[in-house]
Amino acid sequence: MFDQTIYALASGAGRCGVAVIRLSGPHALTVLQQLSGKETFKPRYAHRVLLTDPVSGDRLDDGLALYFPGPNSFTGEDVVELQVHGGRAVVQSVQEVLAGFDGLRLAEPGEFTRRAFENDKMDLTAAEGLADLIHAETRAQAKQALRQMDGALGSLYNDWADRIVRVLAHFEAVIDFPDEDLPEEVEAGVRAKVATLQGEIEDHLKDGHRGEMLRDGVRLAIVGPPNAGKSSLLNHLAKREVAIVSDIAGTTRDVIESHLDIGGYPVVVSDTAGIRHSEDVIEVEGIRRAQSTAEQADLKVILFDSSDWPNLDEKTLSLIDEDSLVVFNKIDKASKPDVGDLQGRSPLYMSAKSGEGLADFFKALEQEVAERCMMTGAPALTRARHREALEDCVQSLVRFAQIDLAELAAEDLRMATRSLGRITGRIDVEDVLDVVFSDFCIGK
Repeated sequence: MFDQTIYALASGAGRCGVAVIRLSGPHALTVLQQLSGKETFKPRYAHRVLLTDPVSGDRLDDGLALYFPGPNSFTGEDVVELQVHGGRAVVQSVQEVLAGFDGLRLAEPGEFTRRAFENDKMDLTAAEGLADLIHAETRAQAKQALRQMDGALGSLYNDWADRIVRVLAHFEAVIDFPDEDLPEEVEAGVRAKVATLQGEIEDHLKDGHRGEMLRDGVRLAIVGPPNAGKSSLLNHLAKREVAIVSDIAGTTRDVIESHLDIGGYPVVVSDTAGIRHSEDVIEVEGIRRAQSTAEQADLKVILFDSSDWPNLDEKTLSLIDEDSLVVFNKIDKASKPDVGDLQGRSPLYMSAKSGEGLADFFKALEQEVAERCMMTGAPALTRARHREALEDCVQSLVRFAQIDLAELAAEDLRMATRSLGRITGRIDVEDVLDVVFSDFCIGK
């Protein structure tokens, strides 16, 4: 695989001022020399080059070329970046010429980053952070992705893995080298360290899924009885006509989703069918979906028509919990009802039509979203696979604490190490041997 040199358009497709074509592999510099007719290139320096087809002699473009010799490059290999004019004809002609070189082929999706991982330029968490950065749509998403790409998450997991490897090495030393006069307190110390580590990982898992919510978007459901103003509120949030607004009850039959940026955080807002008793088969299905969406949401806006107070829909009231914002709409048509607390939640009052109270609602909503995505000192879990691997690690550590037979307990430590290694892509039995022999000087 690494005997081949790959190339691909690294900038976005479509017409643009400058397009970047990247090459990586052992033939990258040779190809640049043949395209430009120049022999020497100062590393990491922009050179103006006249690119020419070495077979036909046709001129391709007048652009810039940068050479990054391995291992000090993104992929760890020799890398060349061609900055050419971004017209479709220029880009296509350069790529067609590259395809004619022996040993060159078009890169597969993600192959540049894959090579960076294989050459120890980044671990899997950093590669995932890079992917998240490319797809980030809000400031908070980009901030979290940059932090992960810079190694914050990988460093945390690698530290835990190193600590398990060390205690495993000490534990196996007791098992495998009983005649080496190792300290008697080694095994007791190992178990104490494992208990401490288990507590740290469990605390890390108790994050309320904030990292995953920030990456994928907070799921916000707008629910309430018909004609409460749910679709109007969605349109206000989206700042465009997303949903049809009508005085006719039951206009919204299905769940309408819109991806929004609220206070710099990603939010997936769902407008749902009005909750009420109905004999209409389609509307009944819409109501079922509305209730299901509300149950699965990270945050709910429970919307009522102020004129309905105190005769509020019981099914809607049952959805109110600690993850709810209770809002009374249409205060332009009815006076603010004296509600007080409604099932433990202090309601907000507004008019989606006149705009009164909307600023207070937006402020409260931004605060609720921010609390669910807030980035604290420790890096957050961003993917379900991280969570699954950490849960497997904790289970192994729990079993270790419950087993007295040293040989079986050591296997649980190995499984815990492998679980952490699945996250970063780094695990090697040689790590254990290194610690054994360096810490105890066995066989010296």
